[in-house]
Amino acid sequence: MKFIDLGLDPRILEGIDAMGYENATEVQQQVMLPILEGKDIIAAAQTGTGKTAAFLLPLLHRLLTSPHHAGDINAMVIVPTRELAIQIAESIEGLSYFTDVSSIAVYGGGDGNSFVTEKKALTSGVDIVVCTPGRMIAHLNMGYVKLKGLKYLVLDEADRMLDMGFSDDLSKIFTFLPAVRQNLLFSATMPSKMRVLAKKLLHNPVEINIAISKPPEQIVQKAFIVYEAQKVPIIIDMLSSKKFSKVIVFCSKKLNVKQLTAKLKSANLLVAEIHSDLDQKSREQYLQDFRNQKINILVATDVLSRGIDIDDIDLVINYDVPNDGEDYIHRIGRTARAATSGTAFTLVDEKEQGKCAVIEQLLGAPILKGTVPAEFGPTPNYNPKSIPQKGFNRRR
Repeated sequence: MKFIDLGLDPRILEGIDAMGYENATEVQQQVMLPILEGKDIIAAAQTGTGKTAAFLLPLLHRLLTSPHHAGDINAMVIVPTRELAIQIAESIEGLSYFTDVSSIAVYGGGDGNSFVTEKKALTSGVDIVVCTPGRMIAHLNMGYVKLKGLKYLVLDEADRMLDMGFSDDLSKIFTFLPAVRQNLLFSATMPSKMRVLAKKLLHNPVEINIAISKPPEQIVQKAFIVYEAQKVPIIIDMLSSKKFSKVIVFCSKKLNVKQLTAKLKSANLLVAEIHSDLDQKSREQYLQDFRNQKINILVATDVLSRGIDIDDIDLVINYDVPNDGEDYIHRIGRTARAATSGTAFTLVDEKEQGKCAVIEQLLGAPILKGTVPAEFGPTPNYNPKSIPQKGFNRRR
């Protein structure tokens, strides 16, 4: 289906055309019509399916074609991370370029000037606020946020927000909102706690399930069974022996990110690190350098596994096996976006074999085991049944 067939305001279609889009994705086709009809929705959709535009386009249309007060905050989009807030704000800017819709991203980690700018917008009114829960709570506690006219509430990556411990913050934000509003909830997975949130938040929602529990078929997946001490030299060899355009290496701990980045820099590789210890300016600069190919390798925690819009990533490496099968899918899903192909390598040491086995159960098939070059020495056998899986939680 083409966007022009969805009955969107011509000014929005002009923005869509300027951004080079023509056909709606599956999630966009299924989600947009109920939103345009004013219905609450709960949608299961993974990153990379086009869900951001799926809620932004009808939201923009409703703001342009329905009465609302310019001095109020008319729509709020709540997200788990500052990176996702920035990405969505940039999408709004592009899609609404030919309209008079106003928006602002509200997130922590900036300087005092950013807080003042946010306060001014939240006091005088703005059409769309994209915010992280903690930062919005900070503003709400000061009593000037104009929410009485809010008509639309969006929760994006809702499962991630619950995993990150934002449940209480979300409940507090809800107490400030008008009772009558349209609610849109997006989540990659639907655990029981998500259903509890949906029951509290939504009114007769339309349920849409586009989530796939398996990565795209065009991703070539390989697992390398190694000893812990072999991981760094193997990664250096992988990245030095072939020129990759863009690579993300995921680590489960910030300490691993920092140590691996230092070792890759020592090997004269163009690399930067992304984790929560960095200030916002540095994180944004590294992401921009990555997009512009001033560097071609990012070493990151799972903050980059969802919601970061970076195309043309041809290789994802899991330095650590993810702590959750769904997180594995999100990590490797950063490659092979927009119907391109990609490669995902996972390094599995002896202690991580149980985690790898659970991921294979989720995938419904074993991950192809790669051959470690002989110069790195002998490697362990893959025997996950003998590995205790205590503490590993798989989402169901």
